[in-house]
Amino acid sequence: MMQYFTSAPLPPATLLPNGDGVVFFSDDDEAASSSSKPHSCLHLPQHHSSPWLPGLVSSSPKPSIGVGGSSINSASCMEQLLVHCATAIEANDATLAQQIIWVLNNIAPPDGDSDQRLASAFLRALIVRASKTGSCENMLVAAAGTNLALYLHRFSAVDLASFIDLTPWHRFGFAAANTAIAEAVEGLPAVHLVDLGITHCMQMPTLIELLARRPEGPPLLRLTVPALTETAAPPLLDMSYDELGARLVNFARSRNIQMEFLAVPSDPTEAFATLMEQVRVQRLVTQGEAVIVNCHMMLHCIPEETAAAALPNSSSPMLSPRSTFLKTLRGLEPTLVTVVDEDADLTPCDLMRRLRAAFNYLWIPYDAVETCVGKGSEQRRWYEGGVCWKIENVIAQEGTQRVERQETKGRWAGRMRAAGFRSVGLTEEAAAEVRGMLDEHAAGWGMKRDDDHDLTLTWKGHNVVFATAWIPAP
Repeated sequence: MMQYFTSAPLPPATLLPNGDGVVFFSDDDEAASSSSKPHSCLHLPQHHSSPWLPGLVSSSPKPSIGVGGSSINSASCMEQLLVHCATAIEANDATLAQQIIWVLNNIAPPDGDSDQRLASAFLRALIVRASKTGSCENMLVAAAGTNLALYLHRFSAVDLASFIDLTPWHRFGFAAANTAIAEAVEGLPAVHLVDLGITHCMQMPTLIELLARRPEGPPLLRLTVPALTETAAPPLLDMSYDELGARLVNFARSRNIQMEFLAVPSDPTEAFATLMEQVRVQRLVTQGEAVIVNCHMMLHCIPEETAAAALPNSSSPMLSPRSTFLKTLRGLEPTLVTVVDEDADLTPCDLMRRLRAAFNYLWIPYDAVETCVGKGSEQRRWYEGGVCWKIENVIAQEGTQRVERQETKGRWAGRMRAAGFRSVGLTEEAAAEVRGMLDEHAAGWGMKRDDDHDLTLTWKGHNVVFATAWIPAP
């Protein structure tokens, strides 16, 4: 078990680290202390003129944790502690940050329940951020020698293959988009599929199977993908693109589909400009070929407005690489564009807002995996290690290094319409395909279909991943 500070278990009632500062209340004390903020588990003084040091008694009220019916190790309490820790780190208040970290290490062990493991991952990310920014140097002395990446795991494609069936996180988008694509190219003799997918074409074998079963026979298929660098978001491709292409071509041939594969060195930080130019040129020289662009959890890696100022040759902070990409995409006159991504807003510049948004979204993979993988499982450690990478990227990185910049379905819909697309929704056949897939997973997973016929994967009623389909507007 990894902890940053050696600490003893929490006593049941009052605990004062270093003799002062953070006060815990037992259930008996709760009623007497909860009147001022009945739904808060953490009270910090609005102004404290001196750090909480041993032997110092401040006239400011002491913060209290565990009041108002909120358990000390509840998710809401840990979230507040993390926000206050982030505030202290950003203010370079090492004393306050250390004391909050001391508390979090006691109540959020990395091998605890799902909420505790989530909080522990955010705590590690905050310490990594402090190490990168140089703030709270005294606090970092205590973390010296600690392997902060011990539980971080960047999935390879082979790793991810064993986890695809664990939850419907990716399978939802595969099922919805593949059905929409198969319907869009029905009867068309040649298809150029541009796959902007983060799973390195794991979606393609199922799509190839669908196309192979067409009554009119399979189309000629051209598949173009970006050849990403090792700095891209995980999962990493643990084989060459030549080998990946050869495997897919051989699989297609076994299904009587003639397929060409092309990997174009291109990167989301430059809005896939090289790849999009290649597709444009190919379209000019190949007549009668339907162009399908499948975007599976890759578009959020394209920098948006808050990151644009950090881009090379960026002349304006309002320049949006996402808008640039979508405008270029519209110029290709694609037959269909599918957009599948995580339904969360992780774009705020303010660290505290971003932390809250991420905490209130990324509890879902921890909670979901708890229902299907036992404690102590190496599989669970690896799965959550991938989530830890995401958390560290959201919290500890800035500029173009922060690639996890998810936006909500509504925000993406607005971008698509502004770029000249209109929604065509997903058919009942696509919804039925998703429902059938969800029957293979835990009861907590569900699906919503809104008035636009877009689909959203849910966990215990909370939005997780959305799937949409678009065509050029007249």
